Amino acid sequence: MDVFRRNIIAIDGPAGSGKSSAARLLAKKLGYLYLDTGALYRAVGWKALKEGMNLQDEAAVKVWCAKLDLTVKPDGDGMRVYVNDQDVSGEIRTPEVSRAAAAVAVVPAVRRRLLGIQRAIGEKAVAQCGVVVEGRDIGTVVFPDAPVKFFLEASPEVRVKRRHRELEQQGLTVDLSATRREIDTRDLKDASREVAPMKPAADAMRIDSTALTLEGVVSAMGEAIFKKRSEIAD
Repeated sequence: MDVFRRNIIAIDGPAGSGKSSAARLLAKKLGYLYLDTGALYRAVGWKALKEGMNLQDEAAVKVWCAKLDLTVKPDGDGMRVYVNDQDVSGEIRTPEVSRAAAAVAVVPAVRRRLLGIQRAIGEKAVAQCGVVVEGRDIGTVVFPDAPVKFFLEASPEVRVKRRHRELEQQGLTVDLSATRREIDTRDLKDASREVAPMKPAADAMRIDSTALTLEGVVSAMGEAIFKKRSEIAD
């Protein structure tokens, strides 16, 4: 896919919208780095669970979070996440850590800390090739000046089935209704938090992935990128 180099592509959307799969495939086609910012929040949530951190004590959380060394490394089409040099890529994908990630995501001190980390990773990637960044506030807060932004959506039923299938593929036995409750709870927290609530950027292209294949979603993204490239060239 011959597109403009060294740029940032921002992809936002709720769980089950297909943003992670689309971001990975798009990054592969572009030859860009892939950055899953949700994995960083999961890593912080995982560490908070391990250490029994009181997330209500923001002053303590600020000091604690500042000491965390969070790094990511490319891994094929994806990425691996390290907390203080420990690879936690597999351990952060459980429902328990998902809930912990949602809890730390509403803490302003955590968001400020991770904002700096995300921007540093993105800037380094842009200097080398380019980056596809996916999350929940990428186009609105993390990289508001990204030249191309997407917001993925899907029907609640499809999102629940996708998330449930993902958990089953990880070898976890989870009730479908429990998955629905998990997604509903996370949606409410993401949309209602005071700091960086999840919402489409004003200039984001919204894509409903409900009836689209993964290739169909990425194809729509590719067309938007080419269009943007033409606008820049003009």
